[in-house]
Amino acid sequence: MMRLVEKLGNRIRLIRKEKGLSQEQLAEVSGLHTNYIGAIERGEKNVTVESLEKVSLGLGITMDELFRYIDPMLQKDELTTLVELLNERSESDRKMALSLLSQVFQWEAEKHKMP
Repeated sequence: MMRLVEKLGNRIRLIRKEKGLSQEQLAEVSGLHTNYIGAIERGEKNVTVESLEKVSLGLGITMDELFRYIDPMLQKDELTTLVELLNERSESDRKMALSLLSQVFQWEAEKHKMP
């Protein structure tokens, strides 16, 4: 079973790459050392809350977004399955999926309108 610091490091790496940032760039905007960012991403550091706040600000996300989806939900339902599927995809894939789903719902609503 993966340790929490490893899961968090993987999450930070995923978001950093989605944002198109290098470790050096994230370190600079976060006010942290590049080696420290690398150690966090590899799960080698038990990072402080203050450092996590700096990383989240550097990534341009909230702490909530940083910790979102680190652990799978215990009760699996359709919504949980959708969230897990989307969580494994890139930001552009998630935006495309949202657009497609919105179009399906719009089509469904228009189908039931009275003439």
